[in-house]
Amino acid sequence: MKHLRGRIALVTGGSRGLGPHIARALAGQGMDVVLAARDAAGLERAAASVRAIGRRAAAVPADLTSAAERERLAREAERPFGAIDVLVNNAGVEAAGPFAGLDAGTIARTVEVNVTAPIHLTRLLLPGMVARRRGHLVHLASLAGKKGAPYDAVYSGTKAALIEWSSGLRPELRGTGVGSSVVCPGYVTGEGMFARFGMQPPALLGSCTPEQVARAVARAIRGDQPEVIVNSRPVRPLLALYQLFPSLGERLLGWLGITEFQRRKVGG
Repeated sequence: MKHLRGRIALVTGGSRGLGPHIARALAGQGMDVVLAARDAAGLERAAASVRAIGRRAAAVPADLTSAAERERLAREAERPFGAIDVLVNNAGVEAAGPFAGLDAGTIARTVEVNVTAPIHLTRLLLPGMVARRRGHLVHLASLAGKKGAPYDAVYSGTKAALIEWSSGLRPELRGTGVGSSVVCPGYVTGEGMFARFGMQPPALLGSCTPEQVARAVARAIRGDQPEVIVNSRPVRPLLALYQLFPSLGERLLGWLGITEFQRRKVGG
């Protein structure tokens, strides 16, 4: 979708972290925004920040762990301003810690929010986009979905699922006027799940800001880009090495200080 002015976006996880940044970036492109999350007060603050830059915004509180709530969200999201043109599957949770120590409930919730909810919401909203022959899907993944992060194995697996699901979906959508993109940030500083640990990421790996991620979302939509990596240092050569030589990729995690950093992050 090259022309975003006047279009409508639904952004999940809209009450905090990357959500408000993404909403403001899309509003800056002339879009009106519907924000969804469980935190009604946080949604209203985020919506107010969108209105402050001259675009319409609405808040729809919803619990994405519930199939019924997702179905309600898909219906109610189109009431304020009309049909949804862009779905940004931004909501996500992390299951940090040694895998053997995670309880079943934590694992189930992580998969439900990070994988099942984006797929379900997309299935609910995609037919309308195809019928109108316009639309775009953006799924917030992670560099952890390109190379699994130790002490974040479940989270990494869910983000890998988003990447490959979108990759498989894109050819099905060719010629429909609807695109699908994944945005893969590295360690995000200042906001979001990683920032709460108050640690500096490994210098050799790099990081990114919420504003950079938000701009990448808008860029992915306008350019119908399959995948956008957001990081201060180039990582595609390292990812290519991992694909060619998986055992070398595992050693790179140690050389770059990622394994030790992740262990310290969770207090191991």
